[in-house]
Formats: sequence, C-alpha cells, structure tokens
Amino acid sequence: MDRTAAVAEARDATSSTPANPAAPAAARHRWKVLAAGVAANASFSAIFSGIPVTSVVLRADYQLSNAQLGLALGLLSLGVALGELPWGVLTDRLGDRKVLLTGLLGTVAALWLLVLFALPGQGATTFRWLCAGLMLAGLLGGSVNGSSGRAVMGWFHDGERGLAMSIRQTAVPLGGGIGALLLPSLAAHAGFGAVYGALIAGCLASVWLTLLWLREPPPSAPPQQTIRQERAATPALRNATVWRLALGTGLLCAPQVALISFGGIFLHDFSHAGLVLISAVMTVVQVGAAVSRIASGRWTDRRGNRRGFLRGCALLSAGLFALLGGLAFSGATLVPLALSLAVAGIAVSAWHGVAYTELAVQAGPAQIGTALGLGNSCVFTVFFLTAQAVPPLLQWRGWAAVWLAMALVALAVWPLFPPPEKP
Repeated sequence: MDRTAAVAEARDATSSTPANPAAPAAARHRWKVLAAGVAANASFSAIFSGIPVTSVVLRADYQLSNAQLGLALGLLSLGVALGELPWGVLTDRLGDRKVLLTGLLGTVAALWLLVLFALPGQGATTFRWLCAGLMLAGLLGGSVNGSSGRAVMGWFHDGERGLAMSIRQTAVPLGGGIGALLLPSLAAHAGFGAVYGALIAGCLASVWLTLLWLREPPPSAPPQQTIRQERAATPALRNATVWRLALGTGLLCAPQVALISFGGIFLHDFSHAGLVLISAVMTVVQVGAAVSRIASGRWTDRRGNRRGFLRGCALLSAGLFALLGGLAFSGATLVPLALSLAVAGIAVSAWHGVAYTELAVQAGPAQIGTALGLGNSCVFTVFFLTAQAVPPLLQWRGWAAVWLAMALVALAVWPLFPPPEKP
C-alpha cells in the first residue's frame, strides 16, 4: 500500500462520518437511527422510570404496604435484569432491528395484560397480576437497551460515540421526565388504565420509527490493524475491564434508583409535599439528567477522559447523597431537602452515556450487544435489590439511613471503575 492510500485509509478510520464516504445519505441517516433509538429507549423509560414516580398513587389505589410497593417496582427491574444479557447476545447474532421490534411488541402485550387483569379493585389476585405484568414488561422491554446501543455504536465513530450514546441515554431521563410530568396526574384523575394505555401508545410509536429508520450500517473498510485487534480481542464475558465497568455501572445506579423510586415517597412522608411539587421536583431531576448526559458525552469525546469522568461522578454522587442524608438526619425543611434531592438526582444520572460508551469500546465491535447486555443486567439487578433494601433501611433508621447507605455505595464504586489509561 502506498503512502497516499495509507493516509486516506487512516483519515477514513477517524472521520466523524460513517466509513463509506461515497454515501452522504448514509451519513445523514445515522441521525435517524439515533432518533429511533432515543424513541425506543424513551418509551421504555417511561415505563421503568415513570411508573415508580406514581408510587404515592400506586400505593393508595392498590392498597399496598411499602414492602409490597418495593416488591412490585423491584420486579419490573428484575425482569429487565434477567433479560438483558440474553437480549444482548441475540442482538449480536440476529441484528438490532429484529430484537428491538420483538421487544417493543412484547412490551405492548405485557401492558395489555395489566389493563385486562391488574387494574385496582379487580379482585384478590390483582397484586399478583400487577407483579407478573410489571416483571414481564421489564423482561421484554429490556431488549431496547442493548439493541439500540449496538445500532448507535455501529453508525458512529469513536470521536463522537460518547456524544451519540449520551444522546441515546438522554432518552432515559426524557422518558422518565415525561412519565414524572404526566403519569402521576393521569393515575390520580383517570386511573391506571389510562396510565398503561399511554405507555402502550408510546411503545407503538417507537415500533413505527424502528420500522421506518432502523437498519444495519453500510459496509465499512477499517484498517487491517483494527481488524486484527478485533479478532484477537478477549471475549467480552472474560474481559476483566468489561466486568469492572459493568459492575461499577450497576452499583452506581443504586442511589439513582433509590431516589427515583422513593424520592416522591420521601418528600410526601417526610416533608408533607403535595403531588404537584413532587412531580415538579422529579421532572427537574429527569430534565437535568438529560442535559447533563449530553454535555458529559460531548465533554469526554473532546478530552478522551471517560474513565476519569466516571470516577469523579462516583465521588460527587457520594458527597451529595451524604449531604442529603445529613439534611434528613437534622430534620431540614422542605425547600433545602427538595433542592438537595434534585441536585443529587441530576449528578447521579449524568454519567450513563459515558459509561456505556466505554463499555462498548472495551468489548469491541463484534460484542457490543453482549457487553451492553451484561452492563444492563448489572444495572437492573441493582435496581431490584435497591428497591428491596430501601424499605427495611427506612424502617430501621429512617430516611437518613437510606441516603447515607446510598452514599457509601457510590463511594465504593470509585475504586471499581478502572483508572485512566496512561498515554
């Protein structure tokens, strides 16, 4: 290969557009792929982040104890945890489109089961149907995480993958924010049948966008060195760095899910906040998380410091949750508690896109679905365990113990995330 050809090939490998320079339409289409991924993740996020925000109404309408509430919400996360790794492996084998469509349509079916059998007041088995329906929705809907992530990583190059994955991850707070804004009032005034119906409509809209826009990326021709590195890469499930990133990502979600699932209960029971204020605070958390995820993705793309950023987020989250625990212990008033809750919620949600990008890069192109599935299995296992741990902590030593325990978990993540690589 002559020098001119080598330079051209290297430029192709680092370009910010897909590696097929003869197809400018493909370069534009990648943003449609990203939009389809955002829509799919937002529709599912409205389920797993939006339903917990209805916790005050959910507890009252279904006549649940705090332990039953934690079990129902935890089973939603457990379903996702059980399905993530199998969905990720299937995505690597079958492709993004098939897996994403199967998962979205399956989630629609699970939500219909909730409408048919698990509305409040339908009998003694309502709680069982609620648990089963939420777990099934998580099991099927979790497919959107790995499949949409693989699609985004396939259409974008490394110099912009942090931004692209962070935009995709904004779908989580975006969907959660829409859920926080709409679902509590919808549940209070129209009932949970309307809640499940709205979530079904969101999933069907994502199905349409997936059919319209999602397809495999155009063929690329990476340098031979990259191909050799990919073939020699350690399998994702035997890669120690992948496991450290996956476990750290999962554990740092513990304070996040505690705040999302029980933050409304905390403001209601501890400070006697009303439904409107609770929805407003949780919406601020979700919107702030969306903005901070995009900013963090762009910032780490420019500086190439994903690992250092993740370790910094772990320390910042630990400090903010310790502050929240201290305020609860001292019996602070509503305003400082609400502000502290919002800031802690934004900080502990800002790093997701960066973490998933680093996880996918470490796994290599052929194993992105598997690595993201492993990461999400860790995430949602922690979601489930956290939902079970909060009620006993609350009963043991109150809200201060809950938030201080989450601070300790975040602090434990700092050494788990790999340190920055030496240049």
